Amino acid sequence: MIAQKKVVIIGAGIGGIAAAALLAQKGFDVEVYEKNNSPGGRCGQIIREGHRFDLGATILLMPSLYRKVFSELGISLDRELQTTSLDPIYKLFFDNGLEFRFTRNEEAMKTQLEVIEPGSFKKYQKYIKEGYTFFNLAMKDLLIKNYYNLFQFVNFKSLLLLLKLKSWKKHTTYIRRFFKDEHLQMAFTFQNIYVGQNPFNSPAFFAMLPGAEIKEGALFPKGGMHRIVQQLLETGTKSGVKYNYGKPVKKIITNGTKAVGILLEDETLINADLVIANVDLPYVYNKLLIDKKKTKSLNGKKYAYSAIVFHWGLDKVFPQLEHHSVFLSDPYENGLNRIFKDKSLSDNPSFYIHSPVRTDPSAAPKNHDTLSVIVPVAHVDTNYSQDWNRINQIARSGVIRRLQKSGIENIEDHIKFEFCYMPKKWERTYNVAKGSVFGSLRHSIFQMGYFRPHNKHRKIKNLYFAGGSTHPGNGVPLVLLSAKLTTERILKEYLNLNKE
Repeated sequence: MIAQKKVVIIGAGIGGIAAAALLAQKGFDVEVYEKNNSPGGRCGQIIREGHRFDLGATILLMPSLYRKVFSELGISLDRELQTTSLDPIYKLFFDNGLEFRFTRNEEAMKTQLEVIEPGSFKKYQKYIKEGYTFFNLAMKDLLIKNYYNLFQFVNFKSLLLLLKLKSWKKHTTYIRRFFKDEHLQMAFTFQNIYVGQNPFNSPAFFAMLPGAEIKEGALFPKGGMHRIVQQLLETGTKSGVKYNYGKPVKKIITNGTKAVGILLEDETLINADLVIANVDLPYVYNKLLIDKKKTKSLNGKKYAYSAIVFHWGLDKVFPQLEHHSVFLSDPYENGLNRIFKDKSLSDNPSFYIHSPVRTDPSAAPKNHDTLSVIVPVAHVDTNYSQDWNRINQIARSGVIRRLQKSGIENIEDHIKFEFCYMPKKWERTYNVAKGSVFGSLRHSIFQMGYFRPHNKHRKIKNLYFAGGSTHPGNGVPLVLLSAKLTTERILKEYLNLNKE
């Protein structure tokens, strides 16, 4: 009989608790150690004076990927999370006063598109079809599999895949094949922001994002995105997972090519047969393994941008806002350059607002509103002089000014309380490199697939990784896949080990 293996997981983010539940169901003895006093990581939640705020993700995209992982855990996404399909997925506000509802309703979409650019609806249909084809190709042949050697990626089949995905072409160049109107081009490329990218420098295959939104829809769980965390915890608890909060890890203890456990900040030693780090990889190598060579290598990677998030509890509901409202500013490229090149912020920033009361009234007291205002900004970069107090002021005043311009007036008079998350707070609270809240390592063709940091340590044979900075990538759907892939790798290697 095979002895039960003890798995210690560092971090109770989505990747860590999903891996914990998956492994516990396979008979492993699993313990999770989390530095903060509550679970969820950047998918956490704060409730204040009856107002409920999701701290990170605010929308459930690519539901097919959630179902792929949840089905293995025996979780029904729609029934147990009580999801609502959002329509519109979001409402776009442009500088010239144009408003555009990003909807799955074909007739409503056709009406809007034909008014803005006659003849564009058929091109829209083709763009969405091609984008969703990119999505399915990328998931099947690039992302939803483990890589064990370079030749799984460097081969003729992969070359054909990269050609099919139009990986050599920029998204903003690709979109011009379908739309001439600049605002429509913005409407169907800004989604790159979800993965911390500049659409002017991102590959065309990220048309998969709007493609998947339209084809699969966008959902919102009753109780907010943190409900995903709660469901994973409930499932893990039933299988015997033990969760330990307020227990920061100081070091991963190794003996030669084997991890033997972890050392907590209070000097408690926790023994383990397997260790999974659900922590941002740059932090793992810099602080938990103290590997200077690998830390230097990771520092040379491309990093995603960050965000300033203002959370407002209001004593009034502003009906002009949808569940998600996106405010895009002209000139579009200049604003993005201020973030990605200058590591600063435009005086007229783009931003989006999450207003969950539109879908879930329990997110605020009756006739009150809960708003989270997400302003994309640069990540922390010590090579630049970044005055974060000033950048915060620019962001906040830019938001207020833009809301007034859009007819949402005197909103400041109705803010009962406010709290704010800045890049350095993301970095400090969640150990995410450079405060890159959308996932530290950016998605690019040479930071995806085999070229993204692997989910297993190269030398330490029983040390694994899960989360946004490892394969397959960042964003909640891919982090769930990360947990699935890491678990599959452990099961394959564990079973092979015991056959020998």
